[in-house]
Amino acid sequence: MTSSFPQRSLTRSPSSPRTLFNTVMTGLAFICGALALIPLLAVLSYVIIRGFSSINLDVFTQLPPSPFGKNGGFGNAILGTLLMVGIAALISIPFGVLAAIYLTEFSSQQVAKWIRFATNVLSGVPSIIAGVFAYGIVVLSLVKLNLGSYSALGGGFALAILMLPIIVRTTDEALQLVSQDLRQASVGLGATNLQTVTQVVLPAALPAIVTGSTLAIARAAGETAPLIFTALFSSFWPDSILKPTASLAVLVYNFATSPYQSWQSLAWAASLILVLMVLITSIISRWATKQKA
Repeated sequence: MTSSFPQRSLTRSPSSPRTLFNTVMTGLAFICGALALIPLLAVLSYVIIRGFSSINLDVFTQLPPSPFGKNGGFGNAILGTLLMVGIAALISIPFGVLAAIYLTEFSSQQVAKWIRFATNVLSGVPSIIAGVFAYGIVVLSLVKLNLGSYSALGGGFALAILMLPIIVRTTDEALQLVSQDLRQASVGLGATNLQTVTQVVLPAALPAIVTGSTLAIARAAGETAPLIFTALFSSFWPDSILKPTASLAVLVYNFATSPYQSWQSLAWAASLILVLMVLITSIISRWATKQKA
């Protein structure tokens, strides 16, 4: 028995309005994506071209040269950046993760609402304000205690303030994305709420937490204003967290605005190293989360 209904093609006509609209919007999205990549590629290519020509072994092993010197580097700034970012991570990551766990798993909705609002406000605070706050809390306190003034500790504290809201927000969102079925299954098997959080929820959200922490570290590594107020700068190797400490961001600021060609070349090299440090950190975090998954 044959059907009396006419056969219709499932393919849409190229000249139909819906097909034309889909084609136009696809092309528009592609153009917008390409335009968004242009600034990134321009900055990266310019930094690589200008910085790569100044890269040599001396920049990793020597101290900054005199204004008219030709040989020198910024090994102290690399160590100082790692030191202060490490201090900031030791402060912000534990507190941020614990705060997010409390928000998601233990607090009431009203309390969580206000804490999330405060976190959003803190994430929008200019970095220079964090530097002024850390100056008043850490630097002036060290002066009163006769322990020093500008220091890596103050710089790490300022960077921790900037990292904290990012870690809280990303960890909070990661924990909320964990399925409630996993929590209910864990409780159904007799686990306590604390055991469910530590052994079920956190492992499931760990890749997103690591990614959020990496984003926070990347932002902290490139900050300049807070470190000017707290760590200042030093032309010597860091030997104490209670002394002025060099950093790559402040070195770029100081040397790039100087009239000396040797310092300007080092500023471009330091910019490239700073970009590579952020890139390597991102790659390591992706690799770690992939291995965990």
